[in-house]
Amino acid sequence: MRLKDKVAFITGAGGPMGEAIAIRFAEEGAKLVITDISEKRLNSTREKLLEYTVADNIVAIRASVLDYEEVKEVVEEANQTFSKIDILVNVVGGIRDTTMIRPIFEIDSDRWDNTMELNLKGTFNCTKLVAPKMIQYGYGKIVNISTIHFDGEKGYADYGAAKAGVASFTKTAAKELSPVINVNCIAPGLIQTSIVDRMDSETLEEYRKKTLLGRLGNPIDVANTALFLASDESAYITGHIIPVSGGIWPHL
Repeated sequence: MRLKDKVAFITGAGGPMGEAIAIRFAEEGAKLVITDISEKRLNSTREKLLEYTVADNIVAIRASVLDYEEVKEVVEEANQTFSKIDILVNVVGGIRDTTMIRPIFEIDSDRWDNTMELNLKGTFNCTKLVAPKMIQYGYGKIVNISTIHFDGEKGYADYGAAKAGVASFTKTAAKELSPVINVNCIAPGLIQTSIVDRMDSETLEEYRKKTLLGRLGNPIDVANTALFLASDESAYITGHIIPVSGGIWPHL
């Protein structure tokens, strides 16, 4: 089992992507610390995880990763329960708007600020709180989630800019936390999550045609990549951005 005896902290575990990562890690023997801002979604993920592991291997705490003190409480609980955190997967992100695609002139300051905070602050908070213990323990893997659109895409000025920040943060963290911690970033294309529900059929079809594989991604596609980056198979990989996008490549 690729993650046997490892402890993984996964944020946004109540969403499709976070849930898929948590389940995939459980299948490979990891003990799990999972959070989500929604108690309902978090409990749903926890119930599904019980098909793959025992309750003693799961710490599930409702928390907002945007709140430093709440994250601190989660990290303290994880360390009290499991004595360590080996792996951190920063999943939380997205756009808080009924409409995903908006040109620059239609993005108000509230949406801009919310998007920056949602995609960057949680990654920063969790990394800052988890990394010191990893360094003390002498081992750590951090996996961040960016987007294939960090190189610029019409209608995603705020989201692309925020996720470009996640990609840049990944590279800086890899340098500052080396040689103990491997820090890498996944850049997904359009994945079958709630985001798809906020997009019209014409846009979705246009995106499908852009991919070499002719389909949207599934959460398991991201989960399998996260598993690789969280495992010892990626021991000589750090500071990299890995596209999971059906053949679309970002260039910045």
